[in-house]
Amino acid sequence: MIELEIQGLSQSREGLLIEVGRFVLASGFTLRSQRLLQDPHGMLLTMVVRGPARKQRALEALLENYDRLVSFHISPFVEGEVKPHFGATVKRATYLPPPAPLPPPEPAPSKPAPVAAPATSVVLEPFVTAPVRAKPLPREALQTVPAAPPEPDFEFILPTSRAPAAAPAALEDVAPFVDVVALGPDEAAVGQMLQSLEHDYPKIMPKLLALQGTVAEGARDASLTLAGQRAGSWLYAREYSLDSRLSLHDALERIAAPALRALVEVDLQGTQLHILASPLCSEGGHSGCSFFSGFLDGLLAPLTAPARLSIFPVCCRSYGADECVLAFSD
Repeated sequence: MIELEIQGLSQSREGLLIEVGRFVLASGFTLRSQRLLQDPHGMLLTMVVRGPARKQRALEALLENYDRLVSFHISPFVEGEVKPHFGATVKRATYLPPPAPLPPPEPAPSKPAPVAAPATSVVLEPFVTAPVRAKPLPREALQTVPAAPPEPDFEFILPTSRAPAAAPAALEDVAPFVDVVALGPDEAAVGQMLQSLEHDYPKIMPKLLALQGTVAEGARDASLTLAGQRAGSWLYAREYSLDSRLSLHDALERIAAPALRALVEVDLQGTQLHILASPLCSEGGHSGCSFFSGFLDGLLAPLTAPARLSIFPVCCRSYGADECVLAFSD
C-alpha cells in the first residue's frame, strides 16, 4: 500500500471534491484528507489518498481525462512534510526604491578679491657728502595705500537631512499546513457525553459540539468516531435488533438515511449519503464527519454482516466542499 498526495488546479469549485473523490474510490484508493483553497490562479485542490501501488497509473489516467483539472501533480505523501502547492501564487515583497537625493545647494557667488594699489615710488636726491636737507615730497607723491576692505562674514551651510528610504514591504506570513499527531479517543469525555443519551436523543448536536471543542485536537476525530459507534450501536439495539440481514442498498434506504435525518438533513444518492449543512463541519473549521461514519458503522454493521461494511469520506464542508459526502461499499 502507498500513500499519495494529489495536487490539482481547477477554474471552478462546485462539485470538484465530489467528482475527484469518485475517481479516487473508483481507482481502489481511500481518502485520508482533502483541502480546497481559493487562489488568484483558480481553485487549489489537495488530497491525500491510500491504496495499492499497482492502481496509481489507473488513477492518473482518470485524472488526465478529467477536463475540469487544468493541471495536476501526484507525488508520494510523507507524514509531517509540508509541501507547497505547485499552482499557488507566490507572494513577493513589493520593492519601493529610495527617493532621489536632494540637489546640492548652489554655492554663494564669490566676491572678487580687492586689487591692491600700485606702490608709490619716492624720488630721492642723489647722495652727496655735504649735509643737505631733503626736498619735501610733492603732494601727488604722498598717496596712501588704501585700507583693505573688511572680510565678509562666513556663511555656514548646514547639511540637509535626506528622507529615510522606505523599507521594502515584508512578505506576508503564511501559516504552513501541519498535520496534527493523531491520538486515541478520550473515553472519559465520550462516556460523559453519552451518559444521558436515552433522554437526549436525537437532540445530541449541542453535546457533540461541546465534545468537539473539549478534547485535545489530536484526539478529536477518534473521540467523535467512538461517540458515533456507541450511539449507532445503542440505536440499533433499541430499534433494529429484530431486523434480518439486509443488502447494502436496503440498509442505506431503510435504516441509514432515516436514522441520519433525525440528526441532520440528508440526501441519499445511490451508495452515497450527502449530508447538507452539517453543524459539525463548519466551513474553514474542523471536520466532524468521523462522527457520522462511526454512527453508521455502529448502526449498520450488524445488519449487513457477515459482509464487511466500508465507509469512505469523499468530501467535507470544512475543506471547502458544498456538502459532506460519505460513500459505502461492502
